[in-house]
Amino acid sequence: MKLPYAEPFRIKMVEEISQSTREQREIWLQEAHYNLFNLKSSQVFIDLLTDSGTGAMSDKQWGELMTGDESYAGSRSFAKLQKQVEKLTGFQFLLPVHQGRAAENVLFSTMIKENDIIPGNSHFDTTKGHIEFRKAHAVDCTIDEAFDIENLHPFKGNLDIQKLEKVYQSYPKEQIPFCLITITCNTSGGQPVSLENIKAVKNLSDQYGIPVIFDAARFAENAYFIKQREENYKNSSIKEICKEMFSYGIGMTMSSKKDGLVNIGGFIALNDEEIFRKASNFTIIYEGFITYGGMAGRDMAALAQGLDEATEFPYLESRISQVELLGNLLIEYGIPVQKPIGGHAVFLDALKFLPNIKREEFPAQTLALEIYKEAGIRGVEIGAILADRDPETRENRYPKLELVRLALPRRTFTDNHIRYIAAALKNVFDRRDEITKGYKITWESEILRHFTVKLEEA
Repeated sequence: MKLPYAEPFRIKMVEEISQSTREQREIWLQEAHYNLFNLKSSQVFIDLLTDSGTGAMSDKQWGELMTGDESYAGSRSFAKLQKQVEKLTGFQFLLPVHQGRAAENVLFSTMIKENDIIPGNSHFDTTKGHIEFRKAHAVDCTIDEAFDIENLHPFKGNLDIQKLEKVYQSYPKEQIPFCLITITCNTSGGQPVSLENIKAVKNLSDQYGIPVIFDAARFAENAYFIKQREENYKNSSIKEICKEMFSYGIGMTMSSKKDGLVNIGGFIALNDEEIFRKASNFTIIYEGFITYGGMAGRDMAALAQGLDEATEFPYLESRISQVELLGNLLIEYGIPVQKPIGGHAVFLDALKFLPNIKREEFPAQTLALEIYKEAGIRGVEIGAILADRDPETRENRYPKLELVRLALPRRTFTDNHIRYIAAALKNVFDRRDEITKGYKITWESEILRHFTVKLEEA
C-alpha cells in the first residue's frame, strides 16, 4: 500500500478558538458596519482574512526569539538577517522595516515622483495606494489569461510583454522609475510568474534602460511553482530558483509576514548603492535606525530562521498542498474559483457565485459577509471596494474580477478545518439564488478605503 501524504511537522502548541451562533454573528456584523476588518478575533471561528503574520512559527524560530540582540545599532541579529537575505537573494544592501507597506513607503519615497508610471502585474492594494498617494500611476500589464478563471495557464501572474513594451514606448524612461514584478501575484489569485517571463521582462526593460524591482512577499511560493511547472527547473532546489529569480532585478520589497514565516517585519534589499543610501535616509525618518528599521532584534533573528525554512521544498509542498485541498473540494462542489489554485489562498469568483447582485452593490463583499454569517469564517473582498475610486474622477473602479480571497495562514489549520470551510461554502452556494441584495457605502476614507469602510444593507 502506498503511504498517504503526511505533514513534515508535528504540533507542539494549540490555541483555542470559539464558535458562535448565526444570530450572534448577524448582530456583530451590524455593529461592525458590515466591514469584516472591524470584527474582533474572538468573534471569528476560522480566520482567513489574511495570510500576513497569522501563521505559526517553528521551535527553531521561537529559540531565535530568546537569543535576539536588541542593540540599537549594529545588532548581531541584523547581521544574521543580512547574511541570510544575501545568501537567498544575492542583494547585498538591507534595510529592515516593520512590514511590507513600510518597505513600499521607504522605497517609493526614494524612487517615485508625481506623474510617474509604474507598470507591473496587478499591483496589490497597498502598492497601488502608495503609488497613487504620490500622484503617480500604476499600470497593469498582466496577461489576459489571468482574468479568465477557467483558463488553466500555469503562470497567470505573468506580465504581457507587448503591453509592457507599449508602456515603455508611450513614456520617456525618466517617467518610469522601475517595472514592478509581484511574486506571486496576489490580485490575480495568488498566481505565479515564470522565470521565462521574468527573464523576458528583464531583457525588455534593459533595452529601455528601466530597472526591475520585485514585490517578493510570497517569493518562496513562486519558486515552488517554477520548480513544479517549468521543465528547466524541475531538478533545481527552491533556494537555487530564488537566487536566479532575484538576479534579474536591482532590488525587492518584502512583507516578511508571508514567506518570512514571522508575525511582524519586512525589508528592502538592493544591489544599487545609490538607491540604498537615499532609502536609508527615509528609513531613519519613517522607521528607525538602518540596522533595525522598525523591527526588534528578536524578530530579525526569527525572520532569518524563517527565510531558511520557507525555502525548503517539504515545507512548501505541505503549505501549497493544503491550499490545493481546499480549492479542489470547492471545484468538486461546483463552486467557481480562480484556476489553477494559487499559492496562498483560494479565490472565489463572486460574479458567478452571486449572479443576482449588482456590481454597484459589491458582490464580493456580499459573498464574504454571507460566508461569515454561515459559519464564522472570515475572508476578504478583492473587488470594487478594494479597487477604490479613480483618484482623478472619484468614480468607483470596477475590476475585471470580483473575488473573495480565503487566505490560509501557514502551518496553522488542520485538514478538518479545510473540510469545514468547504462544507460552509457549499451551503452558501446551495442558497445563492436567495441572495438578491448587496450593500452600499455610508462612509469611506480617501484612500485604501476597504480597511475602514462602513456599509449598510442596500
